[in-house]
Amino acid sequence: MPSDAKQPSRLAMWKGVMFAYTVIALCLFPLAIGGYWAYGNLIPTNGGMLGALQKYHEHDTSKFIIALTSLLVVINSLSSFQIYAMPVFDDLEFRYTSKMNRPCPRWLRIAFRGLFGCLAFFIAVALPFLRSLAGLIGGAALPITLAYPCFMWIQIKKPQRCSTNWYLNWTLGVVGMILSVLVVIGAIRGIVAQGIEIHFFNPQ
Repeated sequence: MPSDAKQPSRLAMWKGVMFAYTVIALCLFPLAIGGYWAYGNLIPTNGGMLGALQKYHEHDTSKFIIALTSLLVVINSLSSFQIYAMPVFDDLEFRYTSKMNRPCPRWLRIAFRGLFGCLAFFIAVALPFLRSLAGLIGGAALPITLAYPCFMWIQIKKPQRCSTNWYLNWTLGVVGMILSVLVVIGAIRGIVAQGIEIHFFNPQ
């Protein structure tokens, strides 16, 4: 993205990021709130909202609507995959550019995305029990989202000690770490209570 003193690229990037996450929030929050309002604790552990739709409305809803819903979930997954995997794609392109001293061609960028998608699909099919560990993996990775940015901001910006920003970032970072520990504890408790059925290349 072109950048100069008058129009730095970070402003356009920030607008793009804000727009992308606003669209994501507008899609996911109504679904989560409406789904809990409609089904409450009846939502299946495996399958979420899509599983609830198929379980409770299989006989009174047309197959077309259920198939369309499944198709929209696939489209959503493919779209969000492009957003959340962008740091990986960017790193691959950066390594290529640094090594070859030339821009990454379009065909190679497409190949990177396709191969990474195939790898993710292969892992999902080969290790279908990973969803049982999702809470544990997510809890272990949660500090990257909730805590580390706050601590990194303090290290980089070096705000005045005991200032509002210093307190705010320390508080958010510590709360993020506490939440991460609680999520990991809850995930371990759930694994101990429910157990894990390990099977390879046999998605249920």
